[in-house]
Amino acid sequence: MADTLTPVLTADWADEQSWKLATYERNGGYRAVRKALAMAPDDIITAVKDSGLRGRGGAGFPTGMKWGFIPQDNPNPKYLVVNADESEPGTCKDIPLMMATPHTLVEGVIISSFAIRANKAFIYIRGEVVHVIRRVQAAVAEAYAAGHLGKNIHGSGYDLDVVVHAGAGAYICGEETALLEGLEGRRGQPRLRPPFPAVAGLYASPTVINNVESIASVPSIIENGADWFASMGTEKSKGFGIFSLSGHIANPGQYEAPLGTTLRTLIDLAGGIRQGHELKFWTPGGSSTPILTDEHLDVPLDFEAVGAAGSMLGTRALQIFDDTTCVVRAVLRWTEFYKHESCGKCTPCREGTWWLVQVLTNLEKGVGRESDLELLLDQCDNILGRSFCALADGATSPITSSIQFFRDEYLEHLSNQGCPFDPVASTLFTAEGAF
Repeated sequence: MADTLTPVLTADWADEQSWKLATYERNGGYRAVRKALAMAPDDIITAVKDSGLRGRGGAGFPTGMKWGFIPQDNPNPKYLVVNADESEPGTCKDIPLMMATPHTLVEGVIISSFAIRANKAFIYIRGEVVHVIRRVQAAVAEAYAAGHLGKNIHGSGYDLDVVVHAGAGAYICGEETALLEGLEGRRGQPRLRPPFPAVAGLYASPTVINNVESIASVPSIIENGADWFASMGTEKSKGFGIFSLSGHIANPGQYEAPLGTTLRTLIDLAGGIRQGHELKFWTPGGSSTPILTDEHLDVPLDFEAVGAAGSMLGTRALQIFDDTTCVVRAVLRWTEFYKHESCGKCTPCREGTWWLVQVLTNLEKGVGRESDLELLLDQCDNILGRSFCALADGATSPITSSIQFFRDEYLEHLSNQGCPFDPVASTLFTAEGAF
């Protein structure tokens, strides 16, 4: 296990009062800030570029390159916004990180803001997780009191204010431009681009928006060097990441490992599939990524290999489903979620997700027709790539992939005139199940 796991972000999670400033500093916290403040901002950006750090929020865009897009000749203020609106079903890495070691995020915010010449940063946290909001607010207050935030940080002449903002609990605000709308006090709906946030983001000013884990990874890169980070992972997907395993495994939880680790390895570390059952299907990056099966156990979990397998690495939310799970019911539940969370701004998503639920509901009840499968695929084809943001695209992913791998199970619902899975035997309906 020691050779497989790379605890960096999670290294101190088990420490007593790991969320306190004293604990964090005792473990070397805020050393990277002092080192960064003695560097030129462009050198920090170069170090992050050289490390190969790619966005940990799902898209995998190179973080340093994103920072480099900020036009420094723009007279408007520059802003850093941390996307902590973790909403993707199955994704559960940023919230435990903020609960266990919030100062890792705060330190990353300071370094990242200094690199892009921002004097104001926002941490946007989804409103339902009040305990997390309070934990991060307390960490920010500790950082101010210790001189890590505020005016003239450590005598460097650099000023930074950090605002912890509680969102209103909309899944759509995980989309970066909808998040900006929410920050500005409007209804969370995606913006039409261009202009892109790097040019006209928050308050029409240059803005960098990064995921919690992306920003939290920055202090270790500055402290240990770009080569250290790049030595882990694969050629194009460098570094480490938190893999969130949930569902039908013996020991669900967070497993921090190099990118390129396989699901087979992670399942072994997690104690295996629960006793007496076998893996049926899984998601590599939350419910908006195409599902994979036991045929893909040895696919390296990096951006390229998972993409080549027909899915997306996404947020590394590995939801594990065993042979008791009805794939049609699971896909229906996911689709109902996306229908509910659609902001309604564009027709393909607003109307399309509604129709997807209707057809899936009939299929799950066994009252549909075999031709409904082709209808579903046609609907997905008309939705994919035609909406303002990726919500609608994500809604189609589990449908098309489940029909690809489990068409016979859909047909079995029709021949059985209902779900062939016994709801008493299936843990889909119990507290231990995936739902």
